[in-house]
Amino acid sequence: MASDSDSAMNDSDVISQASGSDDSSPSTGMVVFLSGDLIFASRVRAAATGAGLEFKLAGNLPEQSEHPVRFIVVDLSTRSKVVDGLMADVNQRFPDAQVIAYAPHVQVQRIRDARQHGIPTVLTRGQFNEGLTAMFEQ
Repeated sequence: MASDSDSAMNDSDVISQASGSDDSSPSTGMVVFLSGDLIFASRVRAAATGAGLEFKLAGNLPEQSEHPVRFIVVDLSTRSKVVDGLMADVNQRFPDAQVIAYAPHVQVQRIRDARQHGIPTVLTRGQFNEGLTAMFEQ
């Protein structure tokens, strides 16, 4: 399992996945998943691409994106340190993005910290996983 020390990933470590839709149709946006959990990332990718969105797994918020960023999902169990200043960065770079953070229910302090840093939607991992299939549908 990854830890906060893994947050040193940079853009060269980013994994991108096309939505799998017809290349002639424009993307409706992107899901940026801030996590070090490569196994769970495949589930988030499937939900994103199933909704017609591009997917990017990253250690930190990207400086820019060629597709409109519609969702930023933060895995607090591996990226809890990114919450400090995250909302200010999101509001400046991706003002239309919805920010969602989640952590295992036993990581109560990380959940509290995310809420105190102004993240609008903070869920337990179980809640996030349960709603994942429909989360990116609009």
